[in-house]
Amino acid sequence: MKHLITAATILIAGLAHSALANDTVTYEVTDQSYDDVMFGLENAILDFGLVISEHNHVGDMLERTKAHLDATETIYAYADIFGFCSAPLSRAAMLEDPMNIRFCPYNIFLYQISEGFPVIIGYDVYPEGALQDVQALLDDITRSAIGLD
Repeated sequence: MKHLITAATILIAGLAHSALANDTVTYEVTDQSYDDVMFGLENAILDFGLVISEHNHVGDMLERTKAHLDATETIYAYADIFGFCSAPLSRAAMLEDPMNIRFCPYNIFLYQISEGFPVIIGYDVYPEGALQDVQALLDDITRSAIGLD
């Protein structure tokens, strides 16, 4: 499902916080609900011919375990991480350096601090070399998920 790119989305894309802060690329989404962004991400991964190998419900886990840790604060309203691999890109990266196995599966995260706050979607920056193809794929998927493709 594709969303119409509204003026707000274009503005966000222009300011888009395609920020490289702490070696992470993030996009701030203000014109879509968390569920819509997550649905867009799942579909974008599948549209690129990839299989989602893991879906980590980080927000749910933190909420479920906070009482056991004597914690009272809720960190996220919603937070998830999706993992997947690309066989051709993984092979190229691991042929270049067998230690690149540590980056697989490739992850895209999304979260929302609270209702009414922007949804943040992003991924880690990878080292130079063959992993730059993986990073380009992550950016293509992320941008597609939020209608910036």
